[in-house]
Amino acid sequence: MDDDEAIARSLEGDLAAYEVLVARYSALAHRTAAMLGAGDEAEDVVQEAFVKAFRHLPGFRRESPFRPWLLRIVANETHNLTRSRGRRSELTLRLGATAETRAPDDPEGAAVATDRRARLLAAVRGLPERERQAVVCRYFLQLTEAETAQVLDWPVGTVKSSTHRGLARLREEVGNELA
Repeated sequence: MDDDEAIARSLEGDLAAYEVLVARYSALAHRTAAMLGAGDEAEDVVQEAFVKAFRHLPGFRRESPFRPWLLRIVANETHNLTRSRGRRSELTLRLGATAETRAPDDPEGAAVATDRRARLLAAVRGLPERERQAVVCRYFLQLTEAETAQVLDWPVGTVKSSTHRGLARLREEVGNELA
């Protein structure tokens, strides 16, 4: 069942159809919340985001894709969480999708990759919030500029400039390893 059919059936009261959407986007929503600063509370953020998405599904513009709309809700919920904490949350990154694959018999290569990944993640954590959000959406979540703009509720130009500045800072911080 594709997103359009699942949404249509959900609007008719079919909870199993909405469960299809939840199953399809839970991992991505969880990564998004974690990378945007929810940390250990990412699961709570995702649960609240799916509840809000269901409540507001009648207002969803059917001609738009569901994924960026849902991720915008996740981003808003994450922002609400970090704002309510009154402090900047420690960024927790899930590396399952971004981990480099090494041969099991290459411990030196694995150690180098682990060190490079740790340095990169530390540098990402140190970025100013707007640059971190743009870089995370574009490169860790692999969203397009348009999807990132929708998720963060920014103009596309702001996404481009924030991403550019964030990448420039990362290059300064970790050197040519990003190239």
